[in-house]
Amino acid sequence: MSKIRVLVVPSDRTGVGKFRSLDPHVNLQKNFGDEFHVDVEYNPPLDNINFYKDYQIVHFHRTMSGDYDKGRELVEKLNNEGIITVMDIDDYWLPGIEHPIHHIVVENKVHTRIMNNIRTAKYVTTTTDIFASEISKLNKNVVVFPNAINPDEHQFKAVTEPSDKVRVGWLGGSSHYHDLTILDGLFNRMTDIKDKAQAFLCGFDTRGTVTEINKATGEQTRRKMEPHETIWAKYEEIFTNRYKLISPEYHKELLKYTQDIGNQYNDEFYQRIWTQPISSYAKNYAKFDVSLAPIKNHIFNRMKSQLKVIEAGFYKKAIVASDLGPYTIDLKHTFDGVNFVDGNAVLIEERKNHKDWYKYVKRLVDNPNLVKDLGERLYETVKDKYDLNNVTKQRAEFYKSIV
Repeated sequence: MSKIRVLVVPSDRTGVGKFRSLDPHVNLQKNFGDEFHVDVEYNPPLDNINFYKDYQIVHFHRTMSGDYDKGRELVEKLNNEGIITVMDIDDYWLPGIEHPIHHIVVENKVHTRIMNNIRTAKYVTTTTDIFASEISKLNKNVVVFPNAINPDEHQFKAVTEPSDKVRVGWLGGSSHYHDLTILDGLFNRMTDIKDKAQAFLCGFDTRGTVTEINKATGEQTRRKMEPHETIWAKYEEIFTNRYKLISPEYHKELLKYTQDIGNQYNDEFYQRIWTQPISSYAKNYAKFDVSLAPIKNHIFNRMKSQLKVIEAGFYKKAIVASDLGPYTIDLKHTFDGVNFVDGNAVLIEERKNHKDWYKYVKRLVDNPNLVKDLGERLYETVKDKYDLNNVTKQRAEFYKSIV
């Protein structure tokens, strides 16, 4: 029996392409190499249909090309040739108005072009049943393959050093300012317990540019962003309660924005952790005990994946998350009022953001054994369901069923 030949077109080399294109298909080739042959092509030709005729399946993330319209035309041609097109999408097509790229997406009609791609592709794959339900309004042939972790990947094996403090942490990117403002209800009340706790902000990055407009001429110029202008500086204000939770000496050092401060401030409440590449970022989970996952309630967030839950689980970390969207898939709240119940997480209702983030983080800080227990429970929840090997097996069965 001849192998099923799959062409994979990732969206990038360093970001979402890892979880949605590269890792799944590298694992497919590794685990099912007797049934599949996988090729990866970042820039496939748009005008040479013969290039694709050796493949039964073409998998792409969002679009086949930076030019959405030409990419969609190519997908139509592949469909007409009987080549099965599988489009993957992991984020809702229109970021909310608070998102940094919202206006760019609307101005260039990127969201409508993505929707057209969804309608055109033969099949669509995505991350959760919640998002699949929304996608099915555009294409009924939608299948869920959740984000998954390779348990043998080195960055998920870092060792957490013991501490006499309970360490809470957040790890993410630069588009979450409005989500993190939810934590104002936590950090502005941390004074009473800060001697028993630490807060880690992971992913700190001062790179970027800013556009300035000459009011007289309308001329636009771009310049390198100063560190204090970055969104990460605003994140840091939240995590330090506007620097009230740290010493004046440490505050001065942080405002130098140098990566090598030294070890003399390791006992300070707040710890800045600089950005890491996609191949090693997950090691930062080893720096803390409790993962924070606040999200605001809007459609873009509700359609997100539960990757933070999965990553925290593989690291056996307790998680405190917003009680909505992707975090309702696997998480069960641990408390019934003041009583402990058989849960695996702490979930915060939106209407109680102002008080419950502090209420439950304090409870965890006061009960380190509960932190450990919740981490173990979360690990048991995710370890098989989101093991890349198991999800790849499901993908292999799906691919065989459609060829």
